[in-house]
Formats: sequence, C-alpha cells, structure tokens
Amino acid sequence: MTDKATADLRRQIERTRQQLGQTVEELAAKADVRGRTRARAADLRDRAGAMSVQLRSSAAEAGRHVQERANRAGHATQERASRAGHTVQESAVRAGHTAQERAVQARHDLRGKASDVGRTAESRAPAALRAPVGFARRHPWPLVVAGAAAVTLVVAGMRARSTDKGAPGAGRWKC
Repeated sequence: MTDKATADLRRQIERTRQQLGQTVEELAAKADVRGRTRARAADLRDRAGAMSVQLRSSAAEAGRHVQERANRAGHATQERASRAGHTVQESAVRAGHTAQERAVQARHDLRGKASDVGRTAESRAPAALRAPVGFARRHPWPLVVAGAAAVTLVVAGMRARSTDKGAPGAGRWKC
C-alpha cells in the first residue's frame, strides 16, 4: 500500500469518526428527555405548591369571617391540593416512563447508526483491510487500542528504516 493510499485511508477514517461523533452528540441531545422531564416535573410541583399556598391563604381569610365556613373551605382545599398533587405525581411518573422509553430507543438507534457506519467503513475499505476492519467492528475497543499500538510501531519502524537507508547498519532497530 502506498503512502498516499494510507494517508487517504486515514483521512477517510478520521472523517468517519468525526461524522460518528457528531451523530452521537446529536442523539445524546435528543436522548436527554429525562433531564427535560425532570425540569418540567419540578415546575409542575412548584406550581402545585404555589396553588396550595394560594388556596390556604384564601381559606385563612375566609376563616376570619366565619369559622365554620373556613373549616369547610380548608377541607375542600386540602382535598383538591391532595388530588392535584397526586395528579402531578402520576403525570411525572408517566413522563419519567416515557423519557426512559425514549432514552432506550435512542440508545438502540445510536447502536444501529454506529453499526451502519461500521458496515460502511468495512465495505469501503480496500480488500486487504476488510477482514481486519470487520473484526474491529465486532470487537471494537480492545482491538482498536491494540491495533493502534501495532500500527504505530510498524509505521515508526518503517520511518526509521527509510531515514537510515544509506547509513551503515540500515534497517536495524535503534534503542
């Protein structure tokens, strides 16, 4: 393989990595439904709390005028606030489940996209590299780290040999 083909392949791999990184970032932003749901649930809880405070204030004012009327209003207010709290809690639970389902779906979508990118890289790789690329796609992290180290050593050795061609002892490893 020529240096130009190697450089082209490296550029293709880097472009593919950048595209994959952008895709992952976009999916992560979309998958943060849980955070948005928590913020919405907190807002609803704050509103329910504000409503409860407002209703209690109204009940206290009415209590100054007529004690019995205030007791009835207080009980009704407490019951409504309790129902509102339960409704908000149920909504938050449903929203949490929805967020979790969407996050799981986004994770599956992300894995699918990553697999598609890997298949594309494998199919576009030169014939001599298809098998190693396919293996790397199936066993990504340990193999990628080991492969990168091996490629680095091979390239360093090739460079060392090419710079020492005319020197005595050319081709020997120097420590």
